[in-house]
Formats: sequence, structure tokens, C-alpha cells
Amino acid sequence: MYKKLFTLLFAVAPTLIFAQDKGLDEKINDWFMPIATAWEGFVLATVPIGSYNIPFVVILLVAGALFFTIYFKFPNITKFPMAINTVRGKYDELDHHESGDDHTGMSIDGDVIGTIKDESQEGEVSHFQALATAVSGTVGLGNIAGVAVAIALGGPGATFWMIVCGLLGMATKFVECTLGVKYRDVDADGTVHGGPMYYLSKGLKERGFTRLGKVLGIVFAVLCVGASFGGGNAFQSNQAAVQLSSLMNLEGGSTGVIIGVIMAVLVAIVIIGGIKRIAKITEKIVPFMAGIYVLASLIIIFANINYIGDAFGLIMNGAFTPMAGLGGFVGVLIVGFQRAAFSNEAGAGSAAIAHSAVKTKYPASEGVVALLEPFIDTVVICTMTALVIIFFNINGTDMQSVFAYGGDGNSNVILNATGEAIGGVDLTSQAFDSVIPGFSYILTIAIVLFAFSTMISWSYYGLQSWKYLFGKGKKADMTYKILFLIFIVIGAGATLDAVIKFSDAMILALVFPNMIGLFFLFPKVREEMVKYVDAIKGMKA
Repeated sequence: MYKKLFTLLFAVAPTLIFAQDKGLDEKINDWFMPIATAWEGFVLATVPIGSYNIPFVVILLVAGALFFTIYFKFPNITKFPMAINTVRGKYDELDHHESGDDHTGMSIDGDVIGTIKDESQEGEVSHFQALATAVSGTVGLGNIAGVAVAIALGGPGATFWMIVCGLLGMATKFVECTLGVKYRDVDADGTVHGGPMYYLSKGLKERGFTRLGKVLGIVFAVLCVGASFGGGNAFQSNQAAVQLSSLMNLEGGSTGVIIGVIMAVLVAIVIIGGIKRIAKITEKIVPFMAGIYVLASLIIIFANINYIGDAFGLIMNGAFTPMAGLGGFVGVLIVGFQRAAFSNEAGAGSAAIAHSAVKTKYPASEGVVALLEPFIDTVVICTMTALVIIFFNINGTDMQSVFAYGGDGNSNVILNATGEAIGGVDLTSQAFDSVIPGFSYILTIAIVLFAFSTMISWSYYGLQSWKYLFGKGKKADMTYKILFLIFIVIGAGATLDAVIKFSDAMILALVFPNMIGLFFLFPKVREEMVKYVDAIKGMKA
């Protein structure tokens, strides 16, 4: 199967690389833009509240996150120390057990035979590996390009609402990832299948809503496959291609496609290995690339420490009294929440797929680990990116603003001071380069790694959903992986505006079936949390 996959990729690559049609990127974009626009309009349908038209999905996200935060007594604060200790392995002995006979040296597909029984009971990866895989799916170009789009379109005030969304999203992530572990399916060989499609169908069946659970599970799986093609794939390859093209001064109508084909080949090498190989890759890549990015952000923040008060002043003032032309207070709130939701995916349920594979007897243990994701992703990294961009626009060139807040008013296009369109990743790159000359080269490496790790994580999310829909056979796997790789090329060849419309809508569409399920099943999370807390108390006694 995999020989066929690589044969297809390497057969297509030369044709695209040596193509004489310099408008290939443009043709892909012309085909893709109407689809993206139509889908965005459907998912982001608004409801009138007073004088404002607010996307219903944003209302659902905010209401759900606020409810879970209050119901679970602010787990984003009270459970934070427990989350750190769980990731550190302080409570690992709760999951220790006998592994059966020791068949030294014998293995199947890299698994020691004596441990296969354990994995069938408890999962495939550690708490840290599950967190790293899930974080790699969320900490990506949404933090680099997405934040730039939020600040440019919504002004500095959008930062405040991104932080609020991140803090509230911690509770939602806790709920959905606890359920992901509780209702997962485990094959006899230890392979785990989990995520919202499973807790929607199995959990709602327990509550007596069998038909509703089946429908919601199928709807989620279909949308998750689409999201894996969009936000988890096309957006990542698009911004990586933009950054590489800009850095190397590559021109030509097929440049994006060529880069997309190369990235598709590299992704294919990893995704054929399944969750264990993905986890091993992400647990190494994520800390490395996040460390580089955070360090550079801190350097810029300290270099502009004299402006820190001005920056936070702009953030707070812009959050409640936004500048003219930004759509008013609710407009800025929507931009902030929408970009934060795209970045940390709390409420979308996607991360529950990765967390479901964890080795644990206590579902709530992974729920508390998962609440760290929105904090790392949005509260820390997105805020750092926002400050870097705000500093950049405060300083400008000869003290002139680099770009005008509000964009072109009609799309996700960012305009510089001379009215020229610039991409989200271009803006962030310029901001870093203004303080750390030449950092755009290092940022390019980070961007490619961010894109790469996000794509391989989302390939796992999409594949699990595909298997839920079409079965667990090799042909079904092959079909999905080919489609996934094709969308890497499509994303690299399209424009940011088209890709971000499609990606936003796909990620946010997951909220509808997922949040319905969470509202039915959150009492189960409370039961699991009590079990885990009691187990920890018993261990300490």
C-alpha cells in the first residue's frame, strides 16, 4: 500500500516541478475560493442580538466554555497544579500493573509482546506524548499567522479576547478530553480509536439517545475529515509555502505547488507509522520549536520593555473601546474569539482524538493534562506573538505605523502602510526581523516545523474519523492519506484569504456536534474527576 503511495507522489512531483504553466497556483485558487467562501458563509451564519449580528458558533463556544468553567469550579485555576504534576509523572504509579509473562526480545510492529496486553487496557502513549501530539496540532501557524490576522483586522483589543477565550477554553478542553479517554475503543492489539465520534455515539447511547448519538458521531467524523484537510493541513502548507517563497525570493505561478509536493512527500514518510511514530516525532519537535519561538519573543519583548505599558494600554482600550472602522466592540470580540478558537481548538473536540490514546486507567487524568493546551497555546504563545506585532506597529519605520488596523474591511487581507497586501506570516516575520535581523531565516525553520507537526497530528485526527466512517481496512487508510496529501498541495497553491476562510469554517463547524454532546455528558466528567482525585488521595495516604 505504501509503495503505491510513494509511487504516486514521486510520479506527480516531476510533472508539477517542470510544468510550464505559470498560472497553476492561480488556477488552484480560482477553483478553491468559491468553495471556501460558500462554506464560511454557511458555518458563520449570524443571529441578531440587539444591533449586532453575531455568529451562532461563537455564542455556542462562549456559552459552553463559561458554563463548564463555573460548573467545574474554575478548573483552569484549581486543577492547574494537578495538571503539571500529572504531566511530570508524579501520579504514574496509579497506572502501574502487572504486564503478564515476559517474552524478552520478542516484538510485533515494535511492541514488546509482554506489554501488548497492558496497552490494550490502557492506551498507546504517555501523558507527555499525548500532550505533545495534541499541542503540535494546536500550537502551529495559528499562533504565528493567525494572531497576525487577528491583530491586523481586530486591532490590539483582539488580544484581550483571545486570552479570555484561551482561559475559558481550558475548561472545555478538560471536559472533551476526559470523555475521549472514557469512551474510547481499543483493539485486541492495543490500537486505540477515540474522540468525539466515539463519546457522542457511545455516551449518548448510555443516556438513551442512541439515534441522536449516531447522527452526531457521523456528522462530527465527516466535519473532522474536512477540518484535517483545511485548518490542519491546507492553512499550514499555505503559510509555510509563503514564508519559504518570500525568504528564497522564489517566483513563478507554480512555486507554491512545488513546495506543497515536497512537503507532501515528507509528511507521507511520517504518517504511515501511525500514532506511535507521530508521538515520537512530536515530543521532540514541539518543545524544540516552541522553545525557539518563545525565546525570540521574549527577546523582542524585553528589547521593547519601555513600550510594554503602551502595548497593554492599547490591548485594554481596544478591547472595550475599539478604534473606528473595526466593527465596534462586538466585532473585535468576534475576531479575538474566532482566531483563538482556530488556534487552540477548545470546543472543537479534535484534541480528544490524540488524548484518547494515552496510557491511563483514569480518564480524568488526561482531562487535567489537556487543560494545559489552551494555556500554552493561547494565553502564552499567542499573547507573545501579539505583543511582538503591536511593538512592531508602535515603532514602525521612522515612527510610522507599518500597517493599518482593520485590513481592507471585507476579508482576511492585511494592508501595509502603502496599501499593499501582506500575509499573516509575512507580518510576523517582519516584526521579528525588525529587532533580530536575520531571524526570518530561523523563523522559517520554526514555521516549517510548526506546519509539519500540525499536519502530521491532524492526519491522525482525520484518519481516525475516516476509519469511523469507512472502516479500519488498508484501502480506507490509503484513500484518506492520498486525499490528505493532495490538500497539502492545494493549500500551498491557494491564497491566504481562500485558505483561512475554508480552514476557519471547518474547525468551527466541529463545535456544533461536539458541544451538543458535551452538554449531555458533562456529569460523567464529574464522576471521573472524583475517581481520580480519590485515587491521588489514596496514593498519598
